[in-house]
Amino acid sequence: MKVIDGKAAAAAIRAEVAAEVAALSFVPGLAVVLVGADPASQVYVRSKAKQTVEAGMASFEHRLPADIDEATLMALVAQLNADDAVDGILVQLPLPAQIDAERVLRAIDPAKDVDGFHPVNVGLVATGTGGIVPCTPDGAMALIRSVQPQLDGLNAVIVGRSNIVGKPMAQLLLAANCTVTIAHSRTKDLAAVVRGADVLVAAVGRPEMIRGDWIKPGALVIDVGINRVDAGEGKARLVGDVAYDEAATVAGAITPVPGGVGPMTIACLLRNTLRAAIARRG
Repeated sequence: MKVIDGKAAAAAIRAEVAAEVAALSFVPGLAVVLVGADPASQVYVRSKAKQTVEAGMASFEHRLPADIDEATLMALVAQLNADDAVDGILVQLPLPAQIDAERVLRAIDPAKDVDGFHPVNVGLVATGTGGIVPCTPDGAMALIRSVQPQLDGLNAVIVGRSNIVGKPMAQLLLAANCTVTIAHSRTKDLAAVVRGADVLVAAVGRPEMIRGDWIKPGALVIDVGINRVDAGEGKARLVGDVAYDEAATVAGAITPVPGGVGPMTIACLLRNTLRAAIARRG
């Protein structure tokens, strides 16, 4: 059984990005907008800013109070769209209840939408005609190909149907000639569906929901879930959507949590920013 090292794969992508940035005649810029003080989002934004600078790019951070109104946030997005120093714009989700997240994401210039959430990019990726691929599915796909470069005809099952992971993941696996099934929490006999997977992508957001006896022997398992569970004595630990210890005895290859897909998300964000910068400047 192979444990897929997301940290090492992410480090390799970051090194490639830094080398390409160093060869450019301009400095790509990534703007990150954080609304409110969600602890997980704050950690994530700090990490993004640090890695952006380490890759030789400019990092622009905009931290806004949780009670900000939608018009003020939309005005900031418009300002960043017009700023030539900014090549990528990322509005950290979730947003507070008074703000329509969909409206904000649609306001980002598709050419600067390095998260790949704008409907223009979603459509281009879905039709296989270009577009910016969302970072987490892009990273997951890179890890899949690191183990199994040839995916033609394999059965791929994705558990989870979110716009951020599940749906774009399905498009990428379809483009790689897999036979794709999207399952979710309401799928009838989910265990039986999962047992048919040569490639399993778990992105349902429920801790250790997918058990070891659901896994086909030798399957490639990509666990996108990051869930905090009680570890006793007031402490928490991170687990995925797959019961790792059980699955590891059956799978051919598996990503750990943490240290699997997570590091790849930021690495692919940096790569998306570089690509957007080059595309914008011709």
